[in-house]
Amino acid sequence: MTPERPETYVLAIRLSKIFCTAAVAFYMALVVFNNVADYWTNFAFVADVLDIEQVSPRSDIRWRAITSPLLHHTAYLSIILTETIITVLTSAGAFLMGWSLKSSAKQFQQAKSKAIAGLTLGFVLFEGGFVALGGEWFGMWQSASYDALQSAFRILVTMLGVLILVSLKNDELA
Repeated sequence: MTPERPETYVLAIRLSKIFCTAAVAFYMALVVFNNVADYWTNFAFVADVLDIEQVSPRSDIRWRAITSPLLHHTAYLSIILTETIITVLTSAGAFLMGWSLKSSAKQFQQAKSKAIAGLTLGFVLFEGGFVALGGEWFGMWQSASYDALQSAFRILVTMLGVLILVSLKNDELA
């Protein structure tokens, strides 16, 4: 049995970064597609969270509600736009890393910038937008039917994990 060659190891790590980023890009593309194709179902979710409809009438946070349909659409379209940007950046990042697969460590590192930007934006959307704003500010955690915090947390942890992996220093091939 021969020991694994160092360049094989480096290629495996680089491929891992590429495929994990591509998987996030694919997931986000599906999210965007579903949010556009099934606009009204997902819009109703956003509107109910912003309206604080599912929070107990006794709750002291009901004053935070945003009840304007125009603002509901604006918020939802902002979410879709952000998800689209995440999809584009992570797709471009996966492509550029793939293009630079056998390049120097410095070139491969530079190719990761779009992926890092997309993964960071994804983390910010799900942590800042869904967990902080939706969960805490608008009390989504108090809703039995509209609590998407577990799903958002799963997504943000995935984004963060891939972001950490992609951000790790690259070794030279040979």
